[in-house]
Parts: sequence; structure tokens; C-alpha cells
Amino acid sequence: MDKPQWVAFFSQTGEEIVNISQTLGRWPDVIVTNERPEELREIHSTLERRQIHMMPNKPTLQDYIDLLMYYPKALITLHGWLRIIPPEICERHAIYNGHPGLITKYPELKGKDPQIRAFEGKYETVGCVLHKVTAGVDEGDIIDEEQINAFQLDLDGIFRILKDRSLYMWCNFLQKIL
Repeated sequence: MDKPQWVAFFSQTGEEIVNISQTLGRWPDVIVTNERPEELREIHSTLERRQIHMMPNKPTLQDYIDLLMYYPKALITLHGWLRIIPPEICERHAIYNGHPGLITKYPELKGKDPQIRAFEGKYETVGCVLHKVTAGVDEGDIIDEEQINAFQLDLDGIFRILKDRSLYMWCNFLQKIL
């Protein structure tokens, strides 16, 4: 069976894509980000040497269609893509997202910055999930999850451990498909 093409989206630095790619020894076929003012983010230096497809800051359905028409059977992964994917795109494509909140145990951690909310809420357990993307925010089927005891962890420790666990989940998942 032919391996699918891999299209990876990011809105922040793209560091997760770099870490996954270096671990797997394989880069996405297409890397996509949204236009943002330079003062709002710094793209990881390793990605600056790669061709990146730029989408508008607030992509429309047509922007997604125009890009993905060239990759109809691609595996699409989201790595800090801070945009809502239109329902029509979710229905047509295999899209997966990593989320740094243990939404299987704490559904209230759906959405942006769940690590900070879990830390400020003094949650005893923190974690991350890998899930299929659907029209609802962080609503799709869970593919994998990792959880850890947050006892005595500061916010930096939570970020560091969740980043590591997310890398582990992504690599396990992608090795099976790519």
C-alpha cells in the first residue's frame, strides 16, 4: 500500500514539526503556516530553511480547498494550528491534532492553553491527547493519550513533560501510517 503524503500545519514556531521530523527521519511533504506579523512569533530556524506554504492569517474554506486539492489523500497533522478547520475540510480529509490538555478526564480543558489552566487550577493530573479533527473544537475521537501526576511540578515542568509525551505519541502514530 502506498504511504500517504503528509501535510503539517502550524501557527506558532513549528518546533514540534521539527522535533517529530528529526525523530522520524522524515519531513512533511508540505508545511503550512498562517501569515502573522513578525513580532507575534518566530519560526523555528530549521523550518526557515524549508519551503513553507503561507496561508492568510484567517484562512477561508476556499483557501483550504485551494491548498488541499493537490493532496486529496494526505495525512494532515496540526501542531499548534490556532485556526478552526471548516467542517467541509474535516469531512473530506484525515486530520489529526495534538492537544496539551487531558480532555478525556477534564473536558473543560478543550481550547487554547490548557496546560496553563490545569496548572492554575491545581489539577492533580495533567496530560495530552492525540485526536481526530472534527468540526467541534477538540471533539474528535481520541487516538492516544498520556497522563502524568502534576504533584510538585511547576508550569515549566508541565510544559516540558507534555511536550515530550506529545512527541512520543506523534512519533508512534506517524510511524504506523507514514
